[in-house]
Amino acid sequence: MPEVLGEILKLIFSVNFIMTVITASTPLLLAASGELVVERSGVLNLGVEGMMIMGAACGFGGAYLSGSVLIGAICGIVAGAATAGIFGIFALGFAVNQVATGLALTIFGTGLSGLIGAGFVGVQIAQAPRLYLPVLTDVPVIGRIVFGQDGFVYVSIALIIAIGLFLYRTRAGLVLRAVGDNHVSAHALGYPVLKIRMLAVLFGGACAGLGGAFLSLSYTPFFIPGMTAGRGWIALALVVFASWRPGRLVIGAYLFGAVSILGLALQPLQLGVPQQLMNSLPYLATVIVLVLISRTRGSAGSAAPASLGLVFVPDR
Repeated sequence: MPEVLGEILKLIFSVNFIMTVITASTPLLLAASGELVVERSGVLNLGVEGMMIMGAACGFGGAYLSGSVLIGAICGIVAGAATAGIFGIFALGFAVNQVATGLALTIFGTGLSGLIGAGFVGVQIAQAPRLYLPVLTDVPVIGRIVFGQDGFVYVSIALIIAIGLFLYRTRAGLVLRAVGDNHVSAHALGYPVLKIRMLAVLFGGACAGLGGAFLSLSYTPFFIPGMTAGRGWIALALVVFASWRPGRLVIGAYLFGAVSILGLALQPLQLGVPQQLMNSLPYLATVIVLVLISRTRGSAGSAAPASLGLVFVPDR
């Protein structure tokens, strides 16, 4: 037993495992970052899975047809934002129930992405290039971890830092949080509640689309229908797990990323645990986290925007 535990610890603290954790966490962090801004504005968009898979399909198609990973990433961003725009039109423009609209968006995005990506199934492209700095990347242990990632990883870190600064260090961020906490008072003060929320929804869709594009351009440089595999739902859970705070979101994303690949990483050790159980760990962890949060509603629930999910119809 001590020998097995030693092998597990050696595996977990290896450079390859840490690199894989960062890669697996990046799409979660990108999608959850956008959803955090959306929910801070008071909108609950459950269509993250649909926006991510649209970003994966359109991102791969754009990269394959243009031969550029950058163009593919832009296509993924646009696809995610356009899909989110559909949600915004119905949930904000027509004041349709946000939960029902988000679920419908996931179904719509899953079906449309399968149609768009049908011609790209079985096709592979070159993986997104990783950063290489001759001296820094060759530094033992931390070199590859810090200076050997692809651009998506650095964008995800920069994005969450920018969101934190925006929410807590700018007047626009204060207005957005005010809209999420009390849209009636914000409207009475003259703030355009629906416009602010629509911009937040489009931003969230763009982030989810970029997370999906990462899956098909870097994580696995090919497209298959349903390749998001529930990551959009995990991203939604991460926002609650983080109590709607950017700093905690990073911790949660990397924690869930580690859990998601732990089963694959432990396969060579032959622990005798069914592989199906190991593959279910990230989803099991999601359920457990949500149950624990619901039992401590006094501390976690108080951080939720007060107007989250509530329909707002401005006075005419």
